[in-house]
Amino acid sequence: MIIMNSQVHKKILWLSYFTVGYNILEGILSIIVGLFSGSIALQGFGLDSFVESFSGVIMIWRFGKHKEISKEKEMLIEKKALRLVAYAFFLLSFYIFYESVRKLYLHEAPDPNLLGIIIAIVSLIIMPILFFMKYRIGNAIKSKSLIADSKQTLICMSLSVAVLMGLGLNYLYGFWQADPIAGLIIVMFIIREGYLTLKEEKLCAC
Repeated sequence: MIIMNSQVHKKILWLSYFTVGYNILEGILSIIVGLFSGSIALQGFGLDSFVESFSGVIMIWRFGKHKEISKEKEMLIEKKALRLVAYAFFLLSFYIFYESVRKLYLHEAPDPNLLGIIIAIVSLIIMPILFFMKYRIGNAIKSKSLIADSKQTLICMSLSVAVLMGLGLNYLYGFWQADPIAGLIIVMFIIREGYLTLKEEKLCAC
């Protein structure tokens, strides 16, 4: 059973709204810059930002209903939220894997990209704070869907490191293969978290 007061409830919604707004902006910038530079790691990072926005929308939907439903209905919503977050992981991983392999096979080298590096650095500053706040609240109220959403934020932080390495190696040393290789590393993180989230959903007694 999930227990929370109105202050915690408002904080969760505020974090979710911020997550959606920030990640939409980050996603748009990353995809535009990634398309112009040919960086699949940056495009994948931008797509992950949209998936994280989707995850934030799920949290708004899930916790927005908190005061209007029974505990039984709340449990069903919690499980459904977990499942939707997991599916979002898998959809993202498929695209990044395909594009990374294609670029390696066709030798499509991305252009060096300073703006993408800046986007990744900003994400590295913001995402750890968001993760810590979401995870702490999710753990306190025993909400597995909020914990899963916090892990989505943690993945975004991990992806920032991979993107920064891929773009940095290409920008500084012309090692273009680092970009699609970073994309494949990202895929492994995402598939693992998607699997663990589905496992949580099946075991969820909420």
